[in-house]
Amino acid sequence: MLTKQHSTNNHCSGQLLAHNTKSENITVPEFRDAFVAKFGAVHGKTLGEATDREKFHVLATLTREIVSQNLIKTHQQRATDDPKQVYYLSIEFLLGRLLENNLVNLGIRDICAEALSQLGIELGVLLGVEEDAGLGNGGLGRLAACYLDSMAAMGLAGHGCGLRYRYGLFEQKIMGGYQHEYPDNWLKDRAYVWEYRRPDEKLPIRFGGTVRVQTNGKTRFIHENYERIIAVPYDVPIVGYKNEIVNTLRLWSAEVDVSRHICSAPGADCNNVIGYKHGIESLTDLLYPDDSQYEGKLLRLKQQYFLVSASLQSIVRSFLLHHGNVSELPDKIAIHINDTHPALAVPELMRILIDDCDLGWEEAWDITVRTMSYTNHTILPEALEKWPIDMIKRLLPRIHMIICEINERTCRELWERYPGDWNRIRSMAVISDGQVHMAHLAIAGSHSVNGVAEIHTEILKKSVMNNFYTYAPGKFTNVTNGITHRRWLLTANPLLANLISDAIGSNWVEYPCELAQLAPLVKDNSFLEGLANVKRYNKLKLAQYIKANYNVIVDVNSIFDSHIKRIHAYKRQCLNVMHIMDLYNRLRDNPNLDVQPRTFIFGGKAAPGYYKAKKTIKLINTLADKINNDKSINDRLKVLFLENYNVSQAELIIPASDVSEQISTASREASGTGNMKFMMNGAVTIGTLDGANIEIRNFAGADNIFIFGLSAEEVLGYYRYGGYNPWDVYHNDSRVRTVIEQLVNGFFPVGPDEFRTHYDAFLHHGDEYFLLKDFASYVDAQSHLADTYQDQRRWQQMCLMNIAHSGWFSSDRTFSQYAADIWEMDQPIPLW
Repeated sequence: MLTKQHSTNNHCSGQLLAHNTKSENITVPEFRDAFVAKFGAVHGKTLGEATDREKFHVLATLTREIVSQNLIKTHQQRATDDPKQVYYLSIEFLLGRLLENNLVNLGIRDICAEALSQLGIELGVLLGVEEDAGLGNGGLGRLAACYLDSMAAMGLAGHGCGLRYRYGLFEQKIMGGYQHEYPDNWLKDRAYVWEYRRPDEKLPIRFGGTVRVQTNGKTRFIHENYERIIAVPYDVPIVGYKNEIVNTLRLWSAEVDVSRHICSAPGADCNNVIGYKHGIESLTDLLYPDDSQYEGKLLRLKQQYFLVSASLQSIVRSFLLHHGNVSELPDKIAIHINDTHPALAVPELMRILIDDCDLGWEEAWDITVRTMSYTNHTILPEALEKWPIDMIKRLLPRIHMIICEINERTCRELWERYPGDWNRIRSMAVISDGQVHMAHLAIAGSHSVNGVAEIHTEILKKSVMNNFYTYAPGKFTNVTNGITHRRWLLTANPLLANLISDAIGSNWVEYPCELAQLAPLVKDNSFLEGLANVKRYNKLKLAQYIKANYNVIVDVNSIFDSHIKRIHAYKRQCLNVMHIMDLYNRLRDNPNLDVQPRTFIFGGKAAPGYYKAKKTIKLINTLADKINNDKSINDRLKVLFLENYNVSQAELIIPASDVSEQISTASREASGTGNMKFMMNGAVTIGTLDGANIEIRNFAGADNIFIFGLSAEEVLGYYRYGGYNPWDVYHNDSRVRTVIEQLVNGFFPVGPDEFRTHYDAFLHHGDEYFLLKDFASYVDAQSHLADTYQDQRRWQQMCLMNIAHSGWFSSDRTFSQYAADIWEMDQPIPLW
């Protein structure tokens, strides 16, 4: 409760902050008085009557006003300098909370905390009020968000382009051990505090209808009888780190102006008009609508075109306002396709250049290819999107015509190179077997194709896309993923950040490669002790969260072993479960067994239509109930599944974790970014030689990571030539036989067929992801890990070496590569 109100010195403190253009010059009294004045102006009552949510919104609004000044200055400077600009198209942007991130990047977090403290308000409480924006799900979206951060921090002219989902993916609730999905109503206040709605920049998007070809000296394509949906942009500012640069993430929303519809028209009424409005606007309701049925597939395709058409129309319109000649587009604009979801950007840019700008095919194609670049994120067949050509023809008739022309010209060029080799041409065609192959479309229409880790790129070149690589090797390159250290270390783990800065100075915040200066401290007992104290504090914080939310007490002296990521068979959460079951079996057989106490933490969502993944969640929770309530093992094992995993939860779990589970089937995980976040926070990886794990091992050293299992070459060999029979493992390893049978023999208090899907997948369907094959190696690695942990000095040294070599995995480095090697940005690229 406040005892007095602070004076605003007879002026509007909000205006004072707005005119104090350098945020680092803002003083504590100025910020304090501005907050009081703004609160009174917005809510018309005293702070003593305020809720935490009201205080949060005022703080966010005040922060946004400071950001706005820098946003305006950035636009003005860009108009003068006219740098090349990059537009990053992604179906996901997993931003997390932005208030603390913005305060840190403005350089005023400590000023804000002190100012609020003088008013009796705790900043941490207000930070917890903010909802995670429901704009993404997993690594793809978080990677895109990290890249936006690096663009702004490095002063590069760049923008994100995405969709403004009203309900995100879904909110996950665990009931009876099962995942249940509820709308993620993150926009329940009907507006996002950070966004700027730009209705004056709305654009029409066309669906369906017919295309009439008009030949009158020049061929023209007239799109008629189409459904017209309006795309309205909402701009979210992306704040650079202490450099007064603010870039934007532009999110598109499907909207309808019902005031233009007549309720009294024949056969219509206001209910019909409102129903029509809801139907149209549902286009941008959900991320990844369930595509198990035709209507869901159609909605996904419609979303993807809505994103690229709105984005490209906006990009070209803005370009033409400042540059008269569209032929200069590749010199001033780079458009990046993040995975296959925005691949329709290729034919959409062709449509704009041909139909709206009157260019011929050859010139339009040259501009398109030189402007576009594409990142591939997977080798999994189900993730390499394909769409029925008939669906595209019905929904997007003009785009269908352009895709067919691209396919015909591509196949003609391939025939000239490989006459008679129909199998090769068919494997590279944009259209084959009645399907449009979106990865092929993106490759054909881009000047650069990159993988996201060294091994992933090599697999693309040698296997999955070998024909494309052989045909155009100069297109292919590697850019290993990265994460923003400003969020995942500086903001998420402030105690560790302070420890590092005290030891080597704070230059690492701007130049993360300087984290390597920590390596000589590997024998410094004082620093190692400080590292251990930071980890213990973070573990206590997570333990308190678990007790408060799950009523489970965990031992902070135990190994915190975290497996947090999307639930999928290739990510092998079930391999982790099998090891826990085996460990539990040994403890039950011998209660006096010398076992290092372990706390196993899981988190992640299963796609609503992914039956097996949802059963995996049920399996984890069933195992957790059994172990956590078994008094005979004296609390030496605990298992937690933390529901509704998101960025904010990751910011709590990752700094507290001792062990990072990165155990995907080798060759299946393109890169991973969770592994980098854990590494940067001093967790030690247990993983396969897959994705960026290999590069983590190379940088941190083989002695500072626990590697197990088949290599990528061995896995690909089994896929290609066969030779693996899971029954051989089942019969020869009694541990495997026991845990597999426990899935169906009544060991768990569930029906006999509850986990039959997993049992059959392992034994009767070939164990596609080699869990049984890797089990023994994984158990051995876990045993070695537990033994190593008992030598705390050695363990802290391993943690330190991971932190010290994590700078390479900063998205600043990644983005420098993109900017210099792929987009050819014409402005200075800061050293990462």
